[in-house]
Amino acid sequence: MASVQFLNVSHSYDPPGTPDDQRTWAVRDLSVTWEDGSANALLGPSGCGKTTLLNLISGLLPAPTRGKVLVDGRDVTGLGARERGIAQVFQFPVVYDSMNVFDNLAFPLRNEGMAESAVRGRVMEVARILDLSDRLKVPAARLNPADKQKISLGRGIVRESTAAVLLDEPLTVIDPKLKWGLRRKLREVQRALGKTMIYVTHDQHEALTFADDVTVVRDGVLVQKGSPKDLHDDPAAPFIGYFIGSPGMNVLACTLDDAGLDCGAFTVPLSPGLRGAASRATGALELGIRPEFVEAYPSAEEDSIPFTVTVVEDTGAYRILTLVTGDARIKARVAENFAAGEGETVGVRFPQAGIKLFAGGRRLV
Repeated sequence: MASVQFLNVSHSYDPPGTPDDQRTWAVRDLSVTWEDGSANALLGPSGCGKTTLLNLISGLLPAPTRGKVLVDGRDVTGLGARERGIAQVFQFPVVYDSMNVFDNLAFPLRNEGMAESAVRGRVMEVARILDLSDRLKVPAARLNPADKQKISLGRGIVRESTAAVLLDEPLTVIDPKLKWGLRRKLREVQRALGKTMIYVTHDQHEALTFADDVTVVRDGVLVQKGSPKDLHDDPAAPFIGYFIGSPGMNVLACTLDDAGLDCGAFTVPLSPGLRGAASRATGALELGIRPEFVEAYPSAEEDSIPFTVTVVEDTGAYRILTLVTGDARIKARVAENFAAGEGETVGVRFPQAGIKLFAGGRRLV
């Protein structure tokens, strides 16, 4: 087990000697620490630099263009993958189809020269953890992709010296029916062994259900790092608010005037605290509010803003309304028995407690 740390890491795939102002940066000035024994997710949209970061940890990219990579406090910048003790599980299961499950799991240990009696004991322990004990003699070629991915994970954790396990979108090719079970098993393994794991994904549901700590990256830049609750309740930027949550946060461009926040088609009154924060802001103002905090009424209420219902999405437990007024479009979560349908007008309020204010792309309050 080990912590993994980036210190001011920037990376470009441009040729050495390219001037910095002419480079395309995959990662830019990123500093972050993943603690020893923790379950982490590295989350962001496709092309944001996640796989580059993973390869910089594992040593598949030995050194970043700028900065340092530390594993358990040791500077490993420039060292090869073999010298780092990092295991990596890829999108597509990597197994030896010509071998059975036992020999697949045993391969890394035998490659290190471990005695066969010790190999057997360790393989049996890992197989038990992964629910593969009854398939040890089965050729890997006969297994489904989820079980093959378990073997890939097993080869990563079978060596007790493994410092950390990196999971690069490991559920990509897994049948939807099997995804939930495999994700649960990955989490169980992390808890049972206490190994540092970093799970890379563009899927917020996978990230939030696997990890205790989530690192969100956009365009190679760290946007926010924290628990799933931190990211949901206190997004550091409008991007986090919209990216985390289903549906994501409503984010509306606005300006401050005497009546409150002018959102174009309507104005939202502000408490003294919110007004003070907004008046001190520099940069473009944005109002954020999650759909579950939007108050919608089937008929006009005092001080409510009229919106038209354009879409009703029925989830069974509640409904998601798409509401429009002027150029503004928002979503609101309402009870299953909410008495308004498409084309009807509803009243909307924005309670102060649910409002987040952003300026220049960063959260004010």
